[in-house]
Amino acid sequence: MSGHNKWSTIKRKKGANDAKRGKIFTKIIKEIIIASKEGGGDPETNSRLRLAVQNAKGANMPKDNIERAIKKAVGSESDNYIETSFEGYAPHGVAVFAECLTDNNNRTVASIRSVFNKFGGKLGTNGSLSSLFERKGVFTIRNEGFNPEDIELELIDAGAQDFETFEDRITVTCAKEDFGSLNRKLNELGIEPEEALLKRIPNNTKQLDVDSARKVMKFIETLEDDDDIQNVYHNLEITDELAEALDQG
Repeated sequence: MSGHNKWSTIKRKKGANDAKRGKIFTKIIKEIIIASKEGGGDPETNSRLRLAVQNAKGANMPKDNIERAIKKAVGSESDNYIETSFEGYAPHGVAVFAECLTDNNNRTVASIRSVFNKFGGKLGTNGSLSSLFERKGVFTIRNEGFNPEDIELELIDAGAQDFETFEDRITVTCAKEDFGSLNRKLNELGIEPEEALLKRIPNNTKQLDVDSARKVMKFIETLEDDDDIQNVYHNLEITDELAEALDQG
């Protein structure tokens, strides 16, 4: 998990402008739509939708946008998205795993292949990197209104495995199977996460010099800018030196 919170904070700062915020909202709306189509439009009975709505609120998405997305999903004219993923290597051998929601798989394949080719990466076959990443629950919460030490033991009892603090955020990690219990415990404690997701965490990270790492991050950011891509995971080590360089632009 080393560096995860640093990079999340940097991305949050970079995403403050309207264009980036619009892309974030687009990705969240697509998740709301597919969750609603999969399990219905009631967050109380649809856990995936409930989580999507929770993440939408954490991203400060207006309530009207959320409600429109749910209504669109359960209507007759809703978009049909498919879930797919791509695996491969960025420059310098950094492993990359991209999760997508797309209404045109041919377009998505062509776009992702173009990015890999442009940056000198290598697109692999599905499953080729399965042993390099582990699915874990990751919660990002603002460090305000409570003492982290006071809740740590309760969160550990609910399944929390790791805590990482950077600036005003705390990242709490748990095993995939403990995701639900930890989310419920946070709710019981009156703590609403800014983000609660099942993410692919690298089992081992790869450290590069700053110049090489910046090129890899440019590749990753280009993938993240694609509207069809929901999440991009990688095993590049975000060192303090690299975090400082990325934060400066």
